[in-house]
Amino acid sequence: MNTGFASVPTSGTYRLTNVTLPATLVEGLHLSADADGLVLADIVIEAGRIAAISVAGTGAGRAIDLDRGMVFPCFVEAHTHLDKGHIWPRAANPDGSFPGALQTVTADRLAHWSSEDVRTRMRFSLRSAFAHGTAAIRTHIDSTPDQYPISWPVFAEMREEWSGRIDLQASALSSIDFSVEPGYLAGLAATLKRFGGGLGSVTYMSPNLAAGLAGLFACALDNGLPLDFHVDETLDPAAQSLRLIAEAAIANGWDWKQRGRIVVGHCCSLSMQEPDEVERTLDVVARAGLAVVSLPMCNMYLQDRTAGRTPRRRGVTLLHEMQARGIPVMVSSDNTRDPFYAYGDLDALEVYREATRILHFDHPVGDWPQAVTRTPAQARGFAGRGVIAVGAPADLVLFRGRTWTELLSRPQSDRTVLRAGHAIDTTLPDYRELDMLWSRG
Repeated sequence: MNTGFASVPTSGTYRLTNVTLPATLVEGLHLSADADGLVLADIVIEAGRIAAISVAGTGAGRAIDLDRGMVFPCFVEAHTHLDKGHIWPRAANPDGSFPGALQTVTADRLAHWSSEDVRTRMRFSLRSAFAHGTAAIRTHIDSTPDQYPISWPVFAEMREEWSGRIDLQASALSSIDFSVEPGYLAGLAATLKRFGGGLGSVTYMSPNLAAGLAGLFACALDNGLPLDFHVDETLDPAAQSLRLIAEAAIANGWDWKQRGRIVVGHCCSLSMQEPDEVERTLDVVARAGLAVVSLPMCNMYLQDRTAGRTPRRRGVTLLHEMQARGIPVMVSSDNTRDPFYAYGDLDALEVYREATRILHFDHPVGDWPQAVTRTPAQARGFAGRGVIAVGAPADLVLFRGRTWTELLSRPQSDRTVLRAGHAIDTTLPDYRELDMLWSRG
């Protein structure tokens, strides 16, 4: 069993002393931060909750000295694919391309995605995320007409099984072209209302885009469902469905303060568009109240890939420009060991570390740590998650790294994860546990 700081008590009141906190992740903090936005503090934990946050070295009682190790709230993953995870051993992408991923996933889904198969892989993924320190996840669920009757009951089962450990949400995922098929949205909406899911789609410049968006907004408004889109996952500057979604939200009177924010993921083509088009799009996205999640690891893996040629373009969207306009921005894991991304382990620290390097979340660091904590919690409606605050559950991740350069230079595999103030077992599940799935293939 790996529990990192072995001295964390299993009961009673105690104090984490000499803790380094990112000030942007702490509510109600009145301590001065240094030039890197960090403060040195003590955290008192009582009855599984944070009882006090004070100047380092103050207070009495049983203390655990973190020697300036950094502490985060448990992570929030805004965009994942738990139903696809870990199929790579039987469904490898033949060329690493986006079309190769689509074709390979479709074939694997048709051949193998039974309830047992989906359940086994989802559970494995959740065990990994939990050990890494994640407390809330939204996943997309492939919702073609043949698949959603299988996968949505499994998701509901997993949400119940993991209640109290990982808060789970899900959003339906299918091509925008399905949205215009007679009866599809009505049948899907009934399933989503039964199992507590949200409505979503993959949007691109299809002839069905306008009609598909109209149907999706009408269905969401009529049934009280949240909306979550995969958007313009391409480097083609002609792909402009992001702007069209924002315009549709305004035209349909989508009040995000009442209904929740529409979340859009990827938005890669925006990085390739002319400045005037970018400004036009960002203006309407801000007006519509959309929230944006970039998937830096997966997008860099898939985009600008040509055999025998070094990639030139990053495939990530314009988060700095969006943040400057007040648009909520996030980063997340996306796919895990499937044809869209051969790697990953649902480790949100890895996502933040790589996003810092890819998207330049530094010099200064500023509020960027919120991209895997506070912002997705607010945008996704995970109340109380993603912040360190007096009265909040003591759901914390303790790292040995004391500064940003220490934290982000190593995987921090020796981290300690506290849930309700108790150190959990952070041993990761063994990939060999999945071997039975491949032997059946």
